[in-house]
Amino acid sequence: MPPSSWLWRGTSAPVRATGHNARPRHHIAYGEGRSSNRGRWSGGQSTDADVAMQRSEPSQTPHLDDSREDRGARDDKNRDVWSYMSSLRGEFDAIDRMVAANLARVQAAFRAHRVGPHHFTGSTGYGHGDLGRSTLDDVMATIFEAEAAACRVQFVSGTHAIAAGLFACLRPGDELLAVAGNPYDTLEEVIGTRGETDCGSLMDFGVSYRTLDLKADGTVDFERLAGSLRPETKVALVQRSCGYALRPTLSIADIERIVNIIKATRPGILVLVDNCYGEMTAECEPTAVGADLCMGSFIKNPGATIVTGGGYVAGRRDLVERAVARMSAPGVGMDAGSVPGETLRLMFQGLSMCPATVGEALKGGRLIAEVFGSNGYRVVPERGHRGPFSFITAIEMQSPEAMLEFCQIVQRNSPIGSYVRPEFGVTPGYADSVVFADGSFVDGSTSEMTCDGPSRPPYVVYCQGGFALAQWLNVLDEWLK
Repeated sequence: MPPSSWLWRGTSAPVRATGHNARPRHHIAYGEGRSSNRGRWSGGQSTDADVAMQRSEPSQTPHLDDSREDRGARDDKNRDVWSYMSSLRGEFDAIDRMVAANLARVQAAFRAHRVGPHHFTGSTGYGHGDLGRSTLDDVMATIFEAEAAACRVQFVSGTHAIAAGLFACLRPGDELLAVAGNPYDTLEEVIGTRGETDCGSLMDFGVSYRTLDLKADGTVDFERLAGSLRPETKVALVQRSCGYALRPTLSIADIERIVNIIKATRPGILVLVDNCYGEMTAECEPTAVGADLCMGSFIKNPGATIVTGGGYVAGRRDLVERAVARMSAPGVGMDAGSVPGETLRLMFQGLSMCPATVGEALKGGRLIAEVFGSNGYRVVPERGHRGPFSFITAIEMQSPEAMLEFCQIVQRNSPIGSYVRPEFGVTPGYADSVVFADGSFVDGSTSEMTCDGPSRPPYVVYCQGGFALAQWLNVLDEWLK
């Protein structure tokens, strides 16, 4: 028999059980206390610190008896949270109107392409002639008012889809200009401004790069945009969301203005939009106002929390075909790429649910802003903001300790990994140590309720997702205590 101090590895074995009749007292999973390393939440050997933390941490499941006093205390607490809701009626009404309009355009696309159960068959091998996949592409193109679209489970992330779009449009000697400040952290290694050389970045292939800095208020410097364009500039990259920056999310009107300035100055420059977190947050998409190509992830907004993987590109037909060729290989073409039938069905279903789930996430973000803004925190977008709506709500916490405290509350209220204590850790693709609260059914699906942020001043957490407003209500209820 193992000694009494022996520590089982894995997630289902007892810890420090003594005697042949002893019952397990603790449940230890490797990675508790370091949840940013999401691939190691279970398995392996726990440390003494993990054991001590689990023993000292009280249970997060409250004992609720049915006494009148206990019910009254809970009712008072809920009234505190709901009191913040009373001032949000106007914002919620605006969101509901947008959701209705977006549901109408999505339904019109499904109706126009006669989507039926026969589109959920799927394919194997090369995937040639997959009627469902090609119809999904057509539905996506119609929703985006684009010439073509490609929805592919072979895109492993939004970063992958964006990279495919960039490599499709840029050649040696060309320049990439980011016109809305620095792009999201995970694109830095794609571009080549961070990371090792000779790994296949754009700069490795002779593409140069510049950034048009934002103005002091975090908005695009429209006055300097035309003058920043050079003869070698081939692609203007627009990041719609704030990413890890305290700036406003770009509106469709902002993107249209960017497109108009660029096309009036140098018509040959391609405008590419990182549309992650932007889908269905307005009544049209960037391609409807002239963007040449936009890219995003299906485990973000379009997948409505149920799609298990994939991404998309949408825009000019020739650019979409080039992006798909970059994802796979030249000559493979659009009519390839197998997808299981169940995955295909989920992609159709997620796209149809997207307007409603995005609407709930936007309401959650408005509640976050109202609660934190009312308590003296800087929040972007600020409380009372009625548009453009942002899928991401940023809270300036001012200290890493405050970041961790809030992320730990989010994690405790998540269905998956509620027992994990988030801490800062190294995550592939990020320059800084990052903390993640992401108890999601689909790994990396920030359209489910998530919160994360890098360990750098002014110590900001970025809240995303939530398929129901009540998820954030419960989190904020605990934080307010």
